[in-house]
Amino acid sequence: MARSQDRRPGNSRRAQYGVFTGYVIAIIGVVAGIAVVAVSLINPDAFSFARSSASEVARPMGQAGAKGRATSQGVIAAVGAYFNAGRQNAALTREVEAARANAVTMQSLQDENRRLKALLGIVDTANRPVATAHLIGSTAASTRRFAVIDVGSRLGVQAGQPVRAAAGLIGRVIEAGPNTARVLLITDPENVVPVRRVRDGLAAFVQGASNGRIDIRLINMGVNPVKKGDVFVTSGSGGLYPPGIPVAVATEPHRDGAIGHLAADPADNEFVVVQPAYRQQALMQLEQIEKDGVKSTSETP
Repeated sequence: MARSQDRRPGNSRRAQYGVFTGYVIAIIGVVAGIAVVAVSLINPDAFSFARSSASEVARPMGQAGAKGRATSQGVIAAVGAYFNAGRQNAALTREVEAARANAVTMQSLQDENRRLKALLGIVDTANRPVATAHLIGSTAASTRRFAVIDVGSRLGVQAGQPVRAAAGLIGRVIEAGPNTARVLLITDPENVVPVRRVRDGLAAFVQGASNGRIDIRLINMGVNPVKKGDVFVTSGSGGLYPPGIPVAVATEPHRDGAIGHLAADPADNEFVVVQPAYRQQALMQLEQIEKDGVKSTSETP
């Protein structure tokens, strides 16, 4: 006899209990999901422990991915260099000749600078980095821009410390686990970096544009003096970022400043350096502001 196609539970109590249990579990899952979303919106730091734990678990895979990317980029670069060897050789020859002339000028400037420092009694204090790290992950397409590095609190990394690559600033640490840390990139809309123009010290600030680029805005509004190719470095204002770190290059001047590109793109850098805050007081103030923000959020009815 063929099996009936009617799958309704009918008078079977076992089937009825099974259907009822399924509905209860589904409702509990929906309620739990809504509760988690509400908590993450009201108090973003509530799940920092879970994020740190997930970063710790994903650390080996991130390191392997970083090494794989570096290897593949090296292979592609080698193939490209083979086909462009002749043209690159001619360009390098011209650059070497220009560099030789510049080297003589730079040497004389260094000697003069050394004599002036000795005359004025200026001593450069050593600013040793906190740690060096691999950049093992970053958000590729999102309105928020974060990265993960493979060092944490065990090596002295803590929230508020600047992170830079050889070419320039990457961002600052916002969460630190035992062996990993979360970095807020300078391309994030909520990260504001005080900067100055290299050639004349024009004050401005850099803010992320959520699309991998950055917006350079002047502090003093009026006639916009920013030109294409202007280089901006950290000014030291605010006390978190040490002065003189390259941040951005202006590419498209507009009414209030310019659109720019990064001096150091996280996607092109494997190694980064975590530096101490420029002023320890600024780091303590940042930590206090974050604590007060969490406290006021938790006390809100």
